Amino acid sequence: MMMWKQILSTILLLALSPFCLKAQENNTVSGQISDAATQEPLAYSSVSVLSLPDSTLVTGVITDAKGLFAIEGLQKGKFTLHISFVGYQSQTVALLVGDLNTFFDVGNITLQPLTSQLDEVVVEAQKEMISSGLDQKSFKVDALLSQSGGSVLDVMKTMPGVTVDQEGKVILRGSDKVAVLIDGKQSSLTGFGNQKALDNIPAANIDRIEIINNPSAKYDASGMAGIINIIYKKEKESGLSGDAGLSLGLGAFSSPPRADLPTSLGSYKHNPKAIPSLNLNYRRPKLNYFLQSQVILQENLPNNEFTIRHYADGSHTISQVPENRRQVHYILNGGIDWMIDDQNTFTFSAIYDFESHTDTAQVVYLDQNAERRYRFYAWNEEEVTGYINLSAQYEHKFKAAGHTLEASLQYTRGWEDETYSLNDSSAVRQGKDKTNILAIEHTTTTGLDYIKPLRSGRLEAGTKIRIRRLPVTYTITPGENSIMYPELGDWSRWGEDLYAAYLNYVWEQPQYDLEGGLRAEQTDVFYRLDPANTYYLTNDAYDYFRLFPNIRFTYKIDENNRLSAFYNRRVDRTGEPELRVFPKFDDPELLKVGNPYLRPQFTQTLELAYKYLWPSGSVFLAGFHRIIEDPFMRIFAIDSSNTQYNIINRVYQNTGRATNTGIELIITQDLEGVAKLSGSFNWYNNHIEAYTGTLLFPYERPFQIGESDDATWDFKINGLLNLTHNIQVQLTGIYYAPKNIPQGKQLSRSSVDLGVKKGFMQGKGELTFSISDMFYQFGIRQDIREEAFTARYENNYETQVLRAGFKYKF
Repeated sequence: MMMWKQILSTILLLALSPFCLKAQENNTVSGQISDAATQEPLAYSSVSVLSLPDSTLVTGVITDAKGLFAIEGLQKGKFTLHISFVGYQSQTVALLVGDLNTFFDVGNITLQPLTSQLDEVVVEAQKEMISSGLDQKSFKVDALLSQSGGSVLDVMKTMPGVTVDQEGKVILRGSDKVAVLIDGKQSSLTGFGNQKALDNIPAANIDRIEIINNPSAKYDASGMAGIINIIYKKEKESGLSGDAGLSLGLGAFSSPPRADLPTSLGSYKHNPKAIPSLNLNYRRPKLNYFLQSQVILQENLPNNEFTIRHYADGSHTISQVPENRRQVHYILNGGIDWMIDDQNTFTFSAIYDFESHTDTAQVVYLDQNAERRYRFYAWNEEEVTGYINLSAQYEHKFKAAGHTLEASLQYTRGWEDETYSLNDSSAVRQGKDKTNILAIEHTTTTGLDYIKPLRSGRLEAGTKIRIRRLPVTYTITPGENSIMYPELGDWSRWGEDLYAAYLNYVWEQPQYDLEGGLRAEQTDVFYRLDPANTYYLTNDAYDYFRLFPNIRFTYKIDENNRLSAFYNRRVDRTGEPELRVFPKFDDPELLKVGNPYLRPQFTQTLELAYKYLWPSGSVFLAGFHRIIEDPFMRIFAIDSSNTQYNIINRVYQNTGRATNTGIELIITQDLEGVAKLSGSFNWYNNHIEAYTGTLLFPYERPFQIGESDDATWDFKINGLLNLTHNIQVQLTGIYYAPKNIPQGKQLSRSSVDLGVKKGFMQGKGELTFSISDMFYQFGIRQDIREEAFTARYENNYETQVLRAGFKYKF
């Protein structure tokens, strides 16, 4: 009878608690109630949550037959857990819901008979603040209107602390060594953590993008500048749901900053593009089916490179490489979640990515001294790239909320089939050449990840194995007077084996919290060349074992002020593209080639960050310092092996030591719901130490990099205005100041972007309109200085795009 009274009183508590709830957040506390003497579970015990300091009832539950309980939806704050059971002494447990965890486990709480007393247990919980933590920043893609209908790279361009270059790479705080993840894991979509084809991933299916400048040990150690985590949308509603969309665009619709040199083709303009997308999700009690699809169609995509070269012998040359592209790109991502029961889930998924394009160029070389054309070089490139990715994932949820074990297995087969047809016409030669590169990559990854919520934090541990193989076949069909380098061989074999384990611990107190972790990685690399290659006489193979620690300490000055200090060590590995010995002949006088003897670079980062919150905004300020050992980058060097014309090689090399020091400031302000303003300012100083090394291709010769120390900065401002009739308008301004680069300087860049969004059909429909780089000022300009030459490089690639889009949710 007493037990039934206890149950009825708890049911009444649960019935009344919704009227006591305040704003809820997704925090869960779990535990078990048992008899202190017998250790037997106390079924149907009452667990109530009272807010402090007034002990107002928030919510409550009764334990199950095993004495287990889980309370969901707690907001951030200080609480008391009140535990009671008939015939036992009631107990209270102090509870702090902080900033680091969404789950915590109070463990086994024992109740004494009424004749006993129980000491108070102090429990601290943490909540991971996704959008406003000192350890990471998060951006909702739908809120970035000025790049609506664009790619992931277009969206990142507007984010604080992020810049982009002409090769489609993201730069964080002055470095392009960034690891890019998909849903927290490395993926073939982005080159297994490296930056790959971000401009070919439509943003329509992306929920949010996270920037993690100081990752913990649970993340792969690659990426000295940090991690960008791309989170895809995933529906949770029962039944059939999804959306369909279409984005239409027109790129390069105004005159570029520099006029074309005289050819019949020139650089493409007025590039029409279309990006249709369809997302479907069908959820049943035990099964969830999902499909995401998108297509990119482009008709006249320009990549317009100018190079003006002044040589020590007095000659002056200007050339233009107008790389004009027609492209089709398909991405399909689908799978099934099988919820076996409440504790076990299998997910099977697959990604199919197919991209095909044709590039056409007519390259003109003008002798500026004689004011005449001395060379005409035309080429056509046919390339097909893509991959198939198969993935299986198993998740086990233990009885305590947030206590999980996840196992994953992934296999990827990628391909690259590239054919260049080259036609050269000049006073010294008439010739045709043809090259083909066929690369097939096989990657297998398996891993285990374990999370255990604790009374005052959480414990994370895991392992990972990744095996990569990439054989390349290189076929040359030389014509008469071929421009091809002889004796390159016709194949290479690259492989990388990675074995990793990590342990990460988070601990929080009312006034401070601490996170510390250690990741151990063993990496084995080999690069084998055809014995016919005479430029690199030996194959390369090496291995290294490294420890990568991370430490974060946060002092909570008060509820609105936080101060954090960070330290971590990271690595940037060389991939096969940086090692590839086969030159790219899109410009025979400015050749890009890899270096099979390249080594990884290692970075140590120190950071001090401060954040202040007020009801309508926030300010974030961080200072950082990086020490980089063996940085690798492209080096410009004269190649005098050809006596008929000048050649400049751009070869990857390790260059000794560098440092990067800077500050980052981000301010946000909500103007009473009418408008939102955000601004960011980044200042950093790149110091590159003097270095002397040796180039081996196409012959052995020394190179030098002079010491340079130069500061630069960038500034971004976003304004979002909420109008009537569900209309939003966003204006974005971006400015990148000049900065030093190896052997020279990159000049300033700027962009003004506009976006408009209109919602209708009770929120199910959405119309968007955007213009990026309205004044066409975001192209690249670089000044290069070497002992034997100086050069001005310009790339007026497609930064200006007009887009209109429609999306319907169902």
